[in-house]
Amino acid sequence: MSIIIKELLCMTTKIFVKNIEHESAIKHVTGKAIYTDDIPEPQNLLYAAIGFSNVSKGTIQKTDFTKVLNSKGVIDIITESDIEGQNDVGPIFKGDKIFTSKNIEYYGQPIFAVIATSTKLARQAALNAKIEIKKLKPILTIEEAIKKKSFVLKSKVIKKGKASMAIKNSDHQLKGKLECGGQDHFYLEGQIALTIPQEDNNFLIYSSTQHPSETQQIVAKVIKQKFNSINVKVRRIGGGFGGKETQSFLFAAISSIASKKLNKPVKLRIDRDDDMIMTGKRHQFKFDYEVGFSNDGKINGLKILMASNCGISADLSGAINDRAIYHIDNAYYIPNLELTSHRCKTNTVSNTAFRGFGGPQGMFCIENIIDHISHHLNKDPAKIRAQNFYKINTNNITHYGMKIEDNIIEEIFNNLKNKSKYIKRKKEIEKFNKSNSILKKGIAITPVKFGISFTTTHLNQAGALVHIYTDGSIHLNHGGIEMGQGLMTKLALVAANEFGLDISDIKISSTDTEKVSNTSASAASATTDLNGGAILNAIYNIKLELDSFIKKYYKTKKIIYQNGKIMCDKKTLLFNEVISKAYLNRVKLYSSGFYKTPKINVNVKDLSGRPFLYFAYGAAVSEVVIDTLTGENKLLQVDIIHDAGNSINQRIDMGQIEGGFVQGLGWLTTEEISWNKNGNILSHSPSTYKIPTAGEIPNKFNVEIFKKGYNIENVVNRSKAVGEPPFMLALSVFSAIRDAVFNANSNKDSTKLIAPATPENILNSLN
Repeated sequence: MSIIIKELLCMTTKIFVKNIEHESAIKHVTGKAIYTDDIPEPQNLLYAAIGFSNVSKGTIQKTDFTKVLNSKGVIDIITESDIEGQNDVGPIFKGDKIFTSKNIEYYGQPIFAVIATSTKLARQAALNAKIEIKKLKPILTIEEAIKKKSFVLKSKVIKKGKASMAIKNSDHQLKGKLECGGQDHFYLEGQIALTIPQEDNNFLIYSSTQHPSETQQIVAKVIKQKFNSINVKVRRIGGGFGGKETQSFLFAAISSIASKKLNKPVKLRIDRDDDMIMTGKRHQFKFDYEVGFSNDGKINGLKILMASNCGISADLSGAINDRAIYHIDNAYYIPNLELTSHRCKTNTVSNTAFRGFGGPQGMFCIENIIDHISHHLNKDPAKIRAQNFYKINTNNITHYGMKIEDNIIEEIFNNLKNKSKYIKRKKEIEKFNKSNSILKKGIAITPVKFGISFTTTHLNQAGALVHIYTDGSIHLNHGGIEMGQGLMTKLALVAANEFGLDISDIKISSTDTEKVSNTSASAASATTDLNGGAILNAIYNIKLELDSFIKKYYKTKKIIYQNGKIMCDKKTLLFNEVISKAYLNRVKLYSSGFYKTPKINVNVKDLSGRPFLYFAYGAAVSEVVIDTLTGENKLLQVDIIHDAGNSINQRIDMGQIEGGFVQGLGWLTTEEISWNKNGNILSHSPSTYKIPTAGEIPNKFNVEIFKKGYNIENVVNRSKAVGEPPFMLALSVFSAIRDAVFNANSNKDSTKLIAPATPENILNSLN
């Protein structure tokens, strides 16, 4: 590590918390926040709409676009033949075609795009295409894909110790099957891109994307130009959750192909139904497991076959399935493990990144195994969980070989158990269930241990620009994307703290590939750590020269930046006056900054090493009631303690904890992705797909940030990432429903329950 980075990290030991509102909060609620569709439209703007396949597998026999071209307002159509460069927007592996002219591989696959004088006319015209497709039999399920050995990537086998022998020699053995469904991102702002031609065959793209740099690179390859001829700008996006990490590339590419062909600005905004049809989801997973454990519930050996539905292409499925492997342990020490991971190829749209990125599916597996063990032994699942926790000094090596040095799960778990009165409530529930034959209650407490860093090591880097203007105001630019999570607020606070200024003195401009290049996606909960580190590095570079000037010019040794002033030995100077003097004395007042996550390393073949810089921890208690006649369930109370380290902004972090939990609640209870037997998606609108509403929020929703939170790794403000980890707190809801099913069944069994726990699935799990 360089001296600069070492000293940069020393700067981050200043602990501060400012509980201010989101920097765009007022603009959000008043409708003044500018999203891609709100940008003033340029002259001669044209609008695009996509024509896509209505079958899941087949071959195109004949296309006739005559009626499309003769439709009102239509300027042109674009097809595969109009693509100058690569006909692919795959981020890592090829296989995500922009348009197809022959083979149909999934329902919703783009075949052409209409360019017209309005979005409405473009969409109407797209319906007039005559396309004859010879239907073929698709592969739609994980079981079919495994049977036919249909995989997007090579399967992986991970081994630690001797699982089969450990299972055989255990006091008890259990086998089981598990299933968790997919999930639609359902961001408030749908996929959209606006491409505007510039001078010298350059293009400016406004895109609702989590990854401007890769948008730049993909579009350049598609229209066969240099990366430096494409500029991507993003001020904010209306939610992403991973759905705009790679899936946004298709829409930016199509608008750019049309814009280059016609030399006109082109906007492509798809409606909600088309968005849900054409974009990927969270991966559905299925698990087969065999576990051996002792009389007190301690796991000795575990064998797991995990298989995910990746859809038609790899997209990010490799890394997603790898993270599921990394989180198969959650907070538990598993001495002997054998795991096989299949990445299944089916004739459905390619599934993609989603909050947690495989972590939720891995944790879902082990938490259900813990429940199975506890029900088998007729013991409180909370005791079985505590029995298997990673310890502080022993049993703290993961199945991929990383030593856990920041383990606080037992403290959080026990703290929450006491605060939520878990034991007392469990006894009350037992009494309730004895006196009620139709309504049955359940309660569960589950932990979270989530690794923070991109598991693809090279993505753990970021850049930033910091400018001080002569009036003392600060301008920041970095590679992170504001998607509602409060990133800009946190990073402005980081800069304000370093300069001793108010946040009103800090301005952050749109993320722009012309300002900070080669950035990583805003994903993996690492955006604040990475971009905050880069900003601190830039500020450190500025202060090297600025502090040297202050010491000489004002003849002082002591320098403290505080409350808009610079405190010297016996002088108090106004920050803006010092900056003005520094400029007149030709002191450099701007700098770039760079940060790369230290310590991480991974062997990509067997996934061994240290993929994460640190872990974020949390625990949740959920209490539910189910109706055994209808299968309906109601979440009655939730208690959460979550570790945010030393929070930069607790208001922002509380919002992330609550929001993450509710989104996880949706995945596990109401949000069901369904297809018909032909592979056509049925859940493609708000009328057929149910996200959580106010009605699903429990009357008692107690959320607390862990008061002793602190990050042993010297990241920004000693804080911890809080974007993805809270999502998995919702596993407590599924475990509570499973507990209620167990309590309702005369044979004391809950193994038939699958996620999401819809009324139908709950009824199917009851005898």
